[in-house]
Amino acid sequence: MRYGFDTIIYIMKKINKGFSLLELLMVVAIIGLLASITFGYLGSARKKGNDTAVTSNLSTVRSLSEIFYLDNGNSYLPSGGSVFGIATCPTYDASGTNMLSKSKFIADAVAEAVKRGNGSSCYNSADAWAIAVGLSLDSNTSWCIDNAGVSKQVAAIPSLAINPSIFTCN
Repeated sequence: MRYGFDTIIYIMKKINKGFSLLELLMVVAIIGLLASITFGYLGSARKKGNDTAVTSNLSTVRSLSEIFYLDNGNSYLPSGGSVFGIATCPTYDASGTNMLSKSKFIADAVAEAVKRGNGSSCYNSADAWAIAVGLSLDSNTSWCIDNAGVSKQVAAIPSLAINPSIFTCN
């Protein structure tokens, strides 16, 4: 069987048919667009997850602080402790002079909240305490808890979220 020249050219074109440069560029552009949208949502989801971790860890601190209060003769300070003025939250210290550093469980929960959040501010005296940790999703907001049972979002950075005269969340 003999093929004519036109038939051979037709078969060769059919065999060698590939994607044009324009088609490949369009596919790459669509994939890039979908990836950028997906990464945008992942960043937002990560920040929301961090904010949830902050609120969860600070909720744990609220519970543990009441146990500490009862274990220390109705005081939020350990025996011989001293007031921790409004400042960046302390880390664990077995010989700590305040509840926030003396209790390993409280210090660990605060440290995890701070790690997931955006800055911190703490206060601790014998009869009051307050903790504020900045949220990731909005850098001008904090999650604040205090001994009065308050647990809320405050429209302020951590250093301004605790009232300096009554030592509760603003």
